[in-house]
Amino acid sequence: MAAEDAQQPRGADELVEIIRAIKERVRGRATGAASGGDGEQFSVQTPDLMLAVHARDAALGKVAAIGTVNPRRGGPLNALIQQAKRIISRALDWHVREQVEFNRAAVASLDGLIEAFDDCNRALSQLTARINAVGREAGDAHAQIAAGLDELKQEVGDTRAHWNTWRSEWEQRLLDTETRFLRGIAEAQGGYEHKLRQVHRDYEASLWGHLDKMRAEYERLIHTELRALRQRIAASAPVSLRRASETQEEAGREPYDALRFALRFRGTEEYVKQQQRHYVPLFAGCDEVLDLGCGRGEFLEVMREAGIKAYGVDLNEECVALCADKGLRADKADLFAHLEGRLDSSLGGIFCAQVVEHLPPLRIPELVRLAAAKLHRGGLLVVETPNPECLAIFATHFYLDPTHVRPVPAALLSFYMEEAGLGRIRISQVGPAVEFMPALTALPSEVRDAFFNGLDYYIAGYKL
Repeated sequence: MAAEDAQQPRGADELVEIIRAIKERVRGRATGAASGGDGEQFSVQTPDLMLAVHARDAALGKVAAIGTVNPRRGGPLNALIQQAKRIISRALDWHVREQVEFNRAAVASLDGLIEAFDDCNRALSQLTARINAVGREAGDAHAQIAAGLDELKQEVGDTRAHWNTWRSEWEQRLLDTETRFLRGIAEAQGGYEHKLRQVHRDYEASLWGHLDKMRAEYERLIHTELRALRQRIAASAPVSLRRASETQEEAGREPYDALRFALRFRGTEEYVKQQQRHYVPLFAGCDEVLDLGCGRGEFLEVMREAGIKAYGVDLNEECVALCADKGLRADKADLFAHLEGRLDSSLGGIFCAQVVEHLPPLRIPELVRLAAAKLHRGGLLVVETPNPECLAIFATHFYLDPTHVRPVPAALLSFYMEEAGLGRIRISQVGPAVEFMPALTALPSEVRDAFFNGLDYYIAGYKL
C-alpha cells in the first residue's frame, strides 16, 4: 500500500512535466514568429512607397511633355520658328504615337504596382495585429493550462482518497453480488427441476392420449373386421334359411359392403361434410332435425358442429354402428315405419339425401306426405337427389349404384310437396358437372347450362 502511495505522486509530477513541455511547444509555434522574447510585441517593417510615387509623377510629367513645342522669345523670326516646329510636331505625330502609348502603359503598370504594394503593406499590418492577438491568446491559454494543472493535481489527490474508499465498498459489493448470483443459480436449478417434472407429466399425458387414440383406431379396425366377417357369414348362409319373399333390400342390407361402396363412389366423409355444410343456414333455429337415411352420419356431424339437435335413422346396421362410434344418435329402422311412429307436428326439420332414388316411384309421395305430417308449422323438409336434367349424371354416378330405381325430376318432387301442404318451395342445383368432367368446357355455355348443370339438386319446402 505504501508503494502505491509513493508511485501515484510521482506519476502526477511526470504528467505535469509532459503538459508543461507541450505548452512550451505550442507557445513556441504560435507566438515565436510574433514575439521577440517573453511578451515582446511582434512588428513588421513595411517598405516606403514614396520614392515610387515621386518617380511615377515625374514620368507622368515627361509623358505629358511629348509632342509639345518649347516656348521662345518674341519676334518675327522666333514666331516663324515656332510655327515651323508646330508643323513638324504635327507631321511627326504618327511616329511618336506608339511611344506615347507605351509610356502611358508603363505609367499605368507602375500605378498598379504601387497599389499592390500598398495592399501588401495593409495586409502585413493586419497580420502583425493578428499575430500579436494570437500571442496574447497563447498567454491566456498558458495561464489556463497552469490553472488546469493545479486542478489536476488536486483531483489526483482526491482520486487517490476516493480510490481507497471505493475499494472497500467495491469488495463489499462484490461479496453481495456473488451471494445473489449463487442464490439465483440455486433458484434456477429449482425452477429447472420443476419444469422438468412438468414436462414429464405433460409427456405422460400426451403419451396416454396417443395410446387412447391408438386404442380407438384399433377398436374401429376390429369393428370393421367383424363387420366383414358377419357379411361373409351372411353371404354363405343357405338360401333355404331365408324367406323366399324377402330380398336383401327389404332386410335393410345391400349385396355389398355399403361403407366401402360409399367411400369409393360418393367420397370421403370430409368431402361429403364439406358439401353438406351449405344446409346449415336452412336448418338454423330448428328445435329437432331428423336425417332419413343418415348413412355414415356426415349430416349429423355438421348439425352437431352448428349446435343443432339432430338424429338419424337407417336400415344399414353397419352405418348405425359407425354413427354410434362417433357419438351420434342413430337408430336402425325403416323410414316409413319410423315416421309413422312419430307424433304429428313433432319435428322442426327433416333432411333426406340420396334416398328417394332408391324407393319405388309410388312410395315417394307417401314419404313426402308422412314427412309433412310430422313437421310442425314452419317446419322444413329438404330432399337431395341426383338431377335427371343433367345428362352427365347418367354417364357417371347414377348407374354406379345397383340399388338405384329411377331418377326423380325436381318438378315431380315439387308437385308432391305442394300436394302434401308444403309451400315456399325452392329448388337449387349443386355439384357442377364441369368440375367432374372438364371436357364440358368445350361446349357452348347455353348447351352446358341447359343439359350439363348440377349433378344433384335439392328441393326445400316449408309446412304452411
